[in-house]
Amino acid sequence: MHAAHHEHGHGHVHPPPDSFSRAFAIGVALNTAFVAVEALFGFWAGSLALLADAGHNLSDVFALLLAWGAMRLTEVHPTARRTYGLRRSTQLASLINALLLIGVSGGIAWEAVGRLLHPAPVNETTVIWVAAIGIAVNTATALLFMRGQHDLNIRGAFLHMAADAGVSLGVVVSGVIVLFTGWDRLDPLIGLLIVGVIVYSTWGLLRDSFNLILDAVPPDIDTAAVLELLRNAPGIEEVHDLHIWATSTTQTALTAHLVKPDGVIDDALLTNLAEELKSRFGITHVTLQLERGDSAHPCPLDACRL
Repeated sequence: MHAAHHEHGHGHVHPPPDSFSRAFAIGVALNTAFVAVEALFGFWAGSLALLADAGHNLSDVFALLLAWGAMRLTEVHPTARRTYGLRRSTQLASLINALLLIGVSGGIAWEAVGRLLHPAPVNETTVIWVAAIGIAVNTATALLFMRGQHDLNIRGAFLHMAADAGVSLGVVVSGVIVLFTGWDRLDPLIGLLIVGVIVYSTWGLLRDSFNLILDAVPPDIDTAAVLELLRNAPGIEEVHDLHIWATSTTQTALTAHLVKPDGVIDDALLTNLAEELKSRFGITHVTLQLERGDSAHPCPLDACRL
């Protein structure tokens, strides 16, 4: 016998997708304008650092557009073919964002090594002022996504912008020191340090995104605690075939078979379990199958135990 209970809310209060549409629009506009300014002055000042950072920021414009599009796709209604809609696009976007950050970091590192071997003089005053503008633009954009850290997709956008602000700060600091000391090799050394910071801050996003793509249990959910809750429910003798996975970067689903020897379909029990799973673990889509545990008709998935 089968009984299902579905909740489409969430156990925590999170900003709705529409609240980030404006943030994405502002972020894309600001960063597109800054890329144009940074590239123009990079050519004028002969600064490879500014040109490289302009390319970095251009990749972030694409990343913002990708994350924005993925967020909107989560609102697409389910169909007969895609019964969860397009929610998983947020997971894919967060993974691509993480890979982009790692890839861009590799490009910066390559450029930094090249400049260590072959330092070239640049107009440091121009570099400092343009990079200072970059700090303001990227910090302002990052703050737009500060309250969305529960969503890996929004978190990816935030990390992109925060990393960019760090890159611009490093360029300003190195520019000031080079301006007063003439030590050209400091600029690429600061670049390598920034690469280390970016990779360190991005690794968690990459790991979590990859795990979600593989249907791993979200990192903030204790599987053992969920299993204990289900096993201790009134009338439940055993639990098997338990699965917990994320249907998007903000929504989690659960399915399980509960052995209930009395064979009574208890709607109150199902409702209470769904509500407790939602409030304690943020699991919003719950499907529970009740079984009597009849040895003459064993469940083919009975061996799937944790």
